[in-house]
Amino acid sequence: MTDPTPSATPYGTLPPASPLPQRRPMSLPRLAQMRDAGEKMCMLTAYDATFAAVADAAGVECILVGDSLGMICQGLPSTVGVTLEAMAYHTASVARGLHRVQGTAWLVADLPYGTYAESREQALRSACVLMQAGAHMVKLEGGGWTAPTVEFLVQRGVPVCAHLGLTPQTVHALGGYRVQGRSDDAARTLRKHAHELQDAGAAMLVLEMVPAVLAADLTAELLRCHTIGIGAGNGTAGQVLVLHDMLGMNLGKNPKFVHNFMQDAGSVRGAIEAYVLAVKEGRFPDNALHAW
Repeated sequence: MTDPTPSATPYGTLPPASPLPQRRPMSLPRLAQMRDAGEKMCMLTAYDATFAAVADAAGVECILVGDSLGMICQGLPSTVGVTLEAMAYHTASVARGLHRVQGTAWLVADLPYGTYAESREQALRSACVLMQAGAHMVKLEGGGWTAPTVEFLVQRGVPVCAHLGLTPQTVHALGGYRVQGRSDDAARTLRKHAHELQDAGAAMLVLEMVPAVLAADLTAELLRCHTIGIGAGNGTAGQVLVLHDMLGMNLGKNPKFVHNFMQDAGSVRGAIEAYVLAVKEGRFPDNALHAW
């Protein structure tokens, strides 16, 4: 009887040695290069090691450990109940998955509700927890009051992704899940906040449920901040979706801006590859179907 291979595990067999990555690791300079070349960046959520590894292999350049895990993994009614400890746990799981397959994706983790609003120092302590868990960048929601916090973090070596438009952590204050920036006054405020966040050092900006024209204008204006759209049309510099939404596996009705890539793919990796290709080729999102 021969000995089992050294790489055998109860949950599968790993190759003796992982091949070298075929893509360059994502980084802030690489992000700027993509922007200058007009190449769309693909972001997708993941909450565990296995899905993170599959997403990386399928060509996703940026993985977001979103506080959406509150609804997806924990069954909560919103993101408000997600703790920093939960975010650190899932961030570490994703980071280990990427490390195990020599992944090249950039890893962003959400600062959850109540972990960065009290003070800049609180925000730094919370960011340190996520960075030590394996994140390359942290994301926080809101504009105006957040700009000094972003500057404080960036000056201390913490890359920041901002988030404007529909901000799920404050959805009750916004009056529900509705498009933001539709009126002239709201658009002016959103534009002002976006420029303040760029000036504070934010390297990425998620625009959620923002009119497509406004999102495209902001993308052209923000030369040092990479816009990532979700329900914001195809004029942004990149796109993001919740993994379970684009696989048709959520617990409710898909939002307007989601396409089920699994229905024609036949496999999870195939669905993610189809998403990446559609974003790169400019076929997703379709403004006539997925935007306002």
